[in-house]
Amino acid sequence: MTESTKPYLIRAIYEWCVDQGFTPYLAAAVDQNTRVPAGYARDGQIVLNVSADATQGLQMANDRITFQARFGGVAQSISIPTANVLAIYARENGHGMAFEVEVAGDRPPHDAELEAETEMPPDEAVLPTDESPDSAGPGGKGGHLRIIK
Repeated sequence: MTESTKPYLIRAIYEWCVDQGFTPYLAAAVDQNTRVPAGYARDGQIVLNVSADATQGLQMANDRITFQARFGGVAQSISIPTANVLAIYARENGHGMAFEVEVAGDRPPHDAELEAETEMPPDEAVLPTDESPDSAGPGGKGGHLRIIK
């Protein structure tokens, strides 16, 4: 069985963002396998700042991305399966990489500790509404990522 290239590409784009002095943002689908603060996901997705200034203990393993981040001044553990990552990109210019959503049946079983609660109580917004890169503009078109061939 061939190992997915997705975790390697995520780490490469993250490293590129850091090397260029950009702020890496991670967009992920929220489901029973994710552990993120409640109230910050919109339309089943969440966008997180994963820069060194915004996270502590960032681990980008092949199967899961974990770190701690502060929400309302309280450190909370975040856990996102690599399969749930939708995109990683630079906040400043939107350059990065988008990924196709993986089918739930293709994912490895999730940890039992994540079954009880997938979202944590809200304390503060991850991204202010006006700063969200996925917000629909006046034209009603959402998203800013583009396909590069």
